[in-house]
Amino acid sequence: MKALLIAFDPSELEPLARFGAALGAPFDVLLLTGSADDGYGASEMLLAGLATVPPADGLAKGIASVAEGYTHVAAAASMRSKDVMPRVAVLLDAGMVTDAIAVLDGKTFQRPIVAGSVIATVTVETERVALTVRTSAFDPATPTGSANKRSVALYCPTAVARTSAESQASGGRPDLTQAKVVVSGGRPLKDAGTFEKLIGGLADALGGGVGATRAAVDSGIAPNEAQVGQTGKIVAPELYIAAGVSGSTQHLAGMKDSKCIVAINTDGDAPIFEVADFGLVEDLYTAIPALMERLRP
Repeated sequence: MKALLIAFDPSELEPLARFGAALGAPFDVLLLTGSADDGYGASEMLLAGLATVPPADGLAKGIASVAEGYTHVAAAASMRSKDVMPRVAVLLDAGMVTDAIAVLDGKTFQRPIVAGSVIATVTVETERVALTVRTSAFDPATPTGSANKRSVALYCPTAVARTSAESQASGGRPDLTQAKVVVSGGRPLKDAGTFEKLIGGLADALGGGVGATRAAVDSGIAPNEAQVGQTGKIVAPELYIAAGVSGSTQHLAGMKDSKCIVAINTDGDAPIFEVADFGLVEDLYTAIPALMERLRP
């Protein structure tokens, strides 16, 4: 048994190594972009050296071409991996497990279903297993120093014409799935400028990432990549601040595993208060500027 862990960028190395340690088998890492010194226990680090991540259909072919000798191929659960890994599973004739949160043995895993209210135990009967993993569910990995590095060439033929890879998100902020602090806003933010000023401003003051509800994204207030929820990104930061978020089942499924949840809402009966560790019944237009003032050096 040996695993290949797919890291889209260096920030995913440590989170993925958590799963590698839980699997209890030797693992290599295929790093698609960038480079890194610490392998976090990897036997070998395969450096693809891609300038940008190719479209999913082509990338899946490239990953499959180097994954032939592995029993497990896994990536951190994200919008990118959820697009790529099922295609990899088909190419490798592997069983597919999504959003794994626990390893019972090499073929048996646990994953949340029904918006996280039920934990299913899944046994894979195929020889190979492809997975997306909720890395926050596993214990942090310990730095181990340099891993053996080897460059690999990925051939990623695609039928997709990408017109733009430009992101609307502000630069310098951590990825939501890796951030230790996430500040999320809902539809009461009114417009994109207000959302960025208040939610983005508080997130920057805390060194965190910016999240949003589906309603905020659908109304154009927040960018698509900020969506947290069952159909968006799954996050579990140390601190999650929900401002103007009512707490729909869909949204709660994406953030209820956060270590500390702070809710700010004018409606004291909003469902978000049922999962919050701390709640403030207050207008976010009053509360957030006050918080930002207190956080100033």
